[in-house]
Amino acid sequence: MAVDTFYYDNDIVKKFGIATVFWGIIGFLVGLTVALKLIYPDFLGFIPELSYGRLRPLHTNAVIFAFAGNAIFYGVYYSLPRLCKAEMWSKALSKINFWGWQAIILSAVFTLPLGITTSKEYAELEWPIDIAIAVIWVIFGINMLMTIWKRRERHLYVAIWFYIATFVTVAVLHIVNSIEVPATILKSYPVYAGVQDALVQWWYGHNAVAFFLTTPFLGIMYYFIPKAANRPIFSYRLSIVHFWSLIFLYIWAGPHHLLYTALPGWAQALGTVFSLMLIAPSWGGMLNGLLTLRGAWDRVREDPVLKFLVVGITAYGMSTFEGPMLSIANVNAIAHYSDYIIGHVHLGALLWNGGLTFAMLYYITPRIYKTDLYSIKLANVHFWFATMGAVFYVIPMYWGGITQSLMWKEFTSEGLLAYPNFLETVQQIIPMYALRAFGGTLFIIGACFAVYNLYRTAKSGQFVAAEEDQAQPIADPAGNSNEKWHRRLESRPVQFTALTLVVILIGGIIEYVPTALVDSNVPTISSVKPYTPLEIEGRDIYIAEGCNNCHSQMIRPFRSETERYGEYSKAGEFVYDHPHLWGSKRTGPDLHRSGGKYPDSWHLRHMHDPNSTSPGSIMPAYPWLLSQEMDMETIDERISALRAVGVPYAEGYEDQALEDLKAQADEITQGLHQAGFKEVGGIEITSDKQIIAIIAYLQRLGIDIKGNNNPFEELPSSKVLGTGMLEQKAQN
Repeated sequence: MAVDTFYYDNDIVKKFGIATVFWGIIGFLVGLTVALKLIYPDFLGFIPELSYGRLRPLHTNAVIFAFAGNAIFYGVYYSLPRLCKAEMWSKALSKINFWGWQAIILSAVFTLPLGITTSKEYAELEWPIDIAIAVIWVIFGINMLMTIWKRRERHLYVAIWFYIATFVTVAVLHIVNSIEVPATILKSYPVYAGVQDALVQWWYGHNAVAFFLTTPFLGIMYYFIPKAANRPIFSYRLSIVHFWSLIFLYIWAGPHHLLYTALPGWAQALGTVFSLMLIAPSWGGMLNGLLTLRGAWDRVREDPVLKFLVVGITAYGMSTFEGPMLSIANVNAIAHYSDYIIGHVHLGALLWNGGLTFAMLYYITPRIYKTDLYSIKLANVHFWFATMGAVFYVIPMYWGGITQSLMWKEFTSEGLLAYPNFLETVQQIIPMYALRAFGGTLFIIGACFAVYNLYRTAKSGQFVAAEEDQAQPIADPAGNSNEKWHRRLESRPVQFTALTLVVILIGGIIEYVPTALVDSNVPTISSVKPYTPLEIEGRDIYIAEGCNNCHSQMIRPFRSETERYGEYSKAGEFVYDHPHLWGSKRTGPDLHRSGGKYPDSWHLRHMHDPNSTSPGSIMPAYPWLLSQEMDMETIDERISALRAVGVPYAEGYEDQALEDLKAQADEITQGLHQAGFKEVGGIEITSDKQIIAIIAYLQRLGIDIKGNNNPFEELPSSKVLGTGMLEQKAQN
């Protein structure tokens, strides 16, 4: 049979490799900046765009989608053509994939510091960028699937299974989680509210970790471990069990992020059970990777590629043991909302994703430049900086997280909270924050060594943009009918992809549909009313400043929390929250019952200078809220958008909204003036400033459940529309 000659596109591989390194360094530095802000709250505090709440999502997006995202494409564009014995289907689509993805990252760099965010963790980008992400991801998927379709290897290797699962599942997750109604060109509200929004968000959030930071890197592991060790994969059968059980079980586990919250108990139980079951396939994959090195362990001592792979896979095993343990209710009660989760996440991010990425860079770069690695010694130095950096990062977070959580829960012998002031528990762990920053610095120094090493490697070689290879075409694409069922499936990419889609849809449908359709899952509370226009403006500012990155709005039914914050949170209190703002971390206290707890003047002083009301606070100051004006021009459009997603504002209320906003703002401002706060720090307090709106929002939190609040009663619209400003649903 004739042999075909074809060429691998190393140019696109090189581009993604450079982007991986570039965005990685940027993402790490932003992370270090964020870490330093918890030690020195005033660090860069004079620049609103660089405040903690705005930079934190930039850091997570940069590391997840810019660093790890480019690394995924880097690994796929290198390994897929070689596994298929075929060049990529379309060079044009490869280029669109590359430049489109970089444009999306740049859009995040510009929008997130400006406070343009949805607030949904790992999905903060606004709706136009969401559409761009979907388009570019589909382009990547088409190019990948068509390359598989025209392959010269009949059976799909296990790495390709994980690439297919990544494409299919991420597309589903992104589209479902991003269904929203635009209010303006850069502002939208999700169609889901409260409990449903939280469930969808963490179905997406957990599976973004699963199918963006795990499955593609497992595919990379299955390709590069055998290549680097020059050994076949340990067990083909274990690969099959690993793949199908992992993608089926993972999709159910999201609710374990919402234990003890207002999410229905049956959904929490499903999340826990399936999280525990995940240990089996996860460890099966880890063992399959490590046992592939049988007979080659002596090379791990010298080869930096194998070192990074081994430590990465080991970290994967540790993380995937820790995750299910954290889903056990009693463990979750201690770890959730604490820095323990930050340590857990970074164990995987630094060593699993970071380790495999640097292993790929050290493996691929010399090969596409036809040379040797510039310095194995320097790569080994990088390895130890990265490993020790991760150790210094993770262990203080574990220590600090457990310490703080136990302080939150400790009672005196008289039955009172031992640490009633939340700030006491924060100050106790600041040394751990310093150690975390030290660990991050070590990791970045190591990455800089890698950049230099890779640059010198490239300079010493000759880049081969199109690498020649030869292979015979597939003689019988349908395969041998006597093969076992999975071998036959591996020769049918369409059926394989369709079956993957079915498997990953089952868990999501079973968990979400009853939550959305069965009313008893989210019992309503008649006294809970929609937000007033000024409170909507305040809530949008709260979201823009990223307050939900440090403050939760979910009081769990623990004595320690009800004593500290007030009555535990009910599902019916969030039916008008688009999006939910339950949060996942308490660097500051929970705010769900903060309404009426302090006078307006306290919030004014606190936002201008947190230490004036809370000495020793590490919360940054927000002086610009006192000088920047509200966005009144679009309040009508936002009212209309919220009505479109289900908030029962009556038709025509948007025409009354601005007048209501101004009236409520005037009332709050007059109150501040009467209390002696006509100016603060030389800044005149007027009713058009953002601080007024955020005070209105904070004073509304958690008070509807008391049953004596009608926020619209004194507003001008009540004189025009009477009780008709809200549709019947809200009045009942």
